[in-house]
Amino acid sequence: MKKRVLIIEDEESIRGFIKINFQRNDFLVFEAVSGEEGLEKVNKESPELIILDITLPGMDGYKTCEILRKDFPNLGIIMLTARGQDMDKIMGLEYGADDYMVKPFNPLELIARANSLLRRMNNNESKNLEQLISGCFTIDILSMKVYKDQQLLDLTPKEYLLLKTFMENEEKAFSRDDLLNLVWNYDYFGDSKIVDVNIRRLREKIEDTPSKPKYIETVWGFGYRWKKR
Repeated sequence: MKKRVLIIEDEESIRGFIKINFQRNDFLVFEAVSGEEGLEKVNKESPELIILDITLPGMDGYKTCEILRKDFPNLGIIMLTARGQDMDKIMGLEYGADDYMVKPFNPLELIARANSLLRRMNNNESKNLEQLISGCFTIDILSMKVYKDQQLLDLTPKEYLLLKTFMENEEKAFSRDDLLNLVWNYDYFGDSKIVDVNIRRLREKIEDTPSKPKYIETVWGFGYRWKKR
């Protein structure tokens, strides 16, 4: 079955360029020229992956990403940003993007990142366990649902994988590079700040007081560790 991708980009030349390269790599491609149309296409076509430009007419990419992440938490989202705009990258990750690409970009790199993201999304079921429990947290492996005190948490795919990795390795300290390799895979082309952004977002969802985390501890000068309770 072909993988399904939706391109939300208002510039026809860029959209067409992306479309051709995904089609050459056996994707079924859908298109939208605005955030509003993109949301409609997601409901209608059920893509697995979104390529989302930040600068869109009407509702911008940030707001579109925020709505997509809230309503479709299992979607993969790659945002397209302008060259040299570091704040665009950070904001995109804050709003729930899994990855970003800087224009102009190599289409082969975009396809590689897309496939890497989809692999991680599709290969995160445990081989042996149906549930993973640590303190007040429970992960239902088969449904990919996470509960805290029996309350369902709304996590993105990357947040889910981070939490699952931590809970499978209680008290183990992970460096940022460790987490990049385990969660984003070895063929991730970005830098380690994406780990910090996703850890911060995950803490906001699971910690009682995110500014004073008691589950995901910072190991200063190294990375992070899951504290067994």
